[in-house]
Amino acid sequence: MSETTAKKEGLFSKKNMKLISNPLNDENPITIQVLGICSALAITVQVKQAIVMSLSVLFVLIFSNLIISLIRNIIPGRIRIIVQLVIVAALVIIVDQVLKAYVFEISKALSVFVGLIITNCIIMGRLEAFALANKPWPSVLDAVGNGLGYGMILIIISVFRELFGSGALMGFPLLGDAAEGTGLYAMGYMNNNMFILPPMALIIVGIIIWVQRSRNPKLIEN
Repeated sequence: MSETTAKKEGLFSKKNMKLISNPLNDENPITIQVLGICSALAITVQVKQAIVMSLSVLFVLIFSNLIISLIRNIIPGRIRIIVQLVIVAALVIIVDQVLKAYVFEISKALSVFVGLIITNCIIMGRLEAFALANKPWPSVLDAVGNGLGYGMILIIISVFRELFGSGALMGFPLLGDAAEGTGLYAMGYMNNNMFILPPMALIIVGIIIWVQRSRNPKLIEN
């Protein structure tokens, strides 16, 4: 076996791939670990907002995990939380400035929730639970898995909320034009304004949790 093949098997081994796949299912940060709920409730009215927030968290999570893993052996234990916060805050500032420069309207809609990525429990949790104790490559994979798991739930919630609350997806009027009475609106359909309220996001999360646990008995608590 060549050295290159051995390295590939090491980098993309079954154990490493589980770091990506597990957060998408049995270890999802929102539905199983119940982390990052605030943004799931607040910014999922539109799919665009959910996608941008998901990508932002994914970026911060990957690079914060990588940086902390690289310097884990030289961080004094007494100030490790401060070091983590400084690194995450710097990455969030970069994300915030990029969003303001290229997608200002979405940045404006996300408002303070971009800044609150600094205190996102998923990010701080992965830094403490994984990056501080593991090498850079597994830490990056762990970040990718948890970031995708977080983003997947946000997008699912936003699809239901935007479609049934506004009759649109990604801003496109999928069910017709409510003002002109076209599409389903011509048959008397009306948008359900309850879907644009935060409690509906919590209800959808609850349904996702119910479906997930009904399919996997291991997740049912005794």
